[in-house]
Amino acid sequence: QGMVLKDGSKMSKSVGNTVDPGHIISRYGADTARLFILFGAPVERDLEWSDSGVDGSFRFLNRVHRMITHPGEFTLTATPGELDKQLHKTIQRVTEDIERFSFNTAISRMMELVNWIYANGCTAASVAILLQLLAPFAPFLAEEGWETLGKKGSIHTSTWPAFDVAKTIDDTVTIVVQINGKVRDKLEVARD
Repeated sequence: QGMVLKDGSKMSKSVGNTVDPGHIISRYGADTARLFILFGAPVERDLEWSDSGVDGSFRFLNRVHRMITHPGEFTLTATPGELDKQLHKTIQRVTEDIERFSFNTAISRMMELVNWIYANGCTAASVAILLQLLAPFAPFLAEEGWETLGKKGSIHTSTWPAFDVAKTIDDTVTIVVQINGKVRDKLEVARD
């Protein structure tokens, strides 16, 4: 298990280099504190405390909150198939990451999905799936968002979203062309 470090040394009350969790929770909320700690480093490695990292986690959760409270800003401009492919890829990767205790990469995958949604839009059903994936990391925001979307019961008792492997396969692949070990070009070609 990794330790939490501040200014290069292990956080300790005796050294006096601790961060008051009450201050973080009162300013940003418990979900932000949890998300930052889980996103900051793999669980087996040390985590260097960073106030800017806390701010980044808070901004991410605010972006998710905006998707819940301002759905009109996220009209789907991509095809439903493209959204479906992004969702299924994210569900697959987050599920696998959680099973491996790679919480930092699971959160990163959700951040990628949120970035895609901000660029291409979404549906209420896709936001509900994102909230289910986010629930283990930000339980309070997920529960509030679930209720706001009009879902029944608690998000924490809902069924984990399933993915279709066929929808996770890209139609094209990138082929890199090298000459004498130097990349000369990249080609997008059909998978077959």
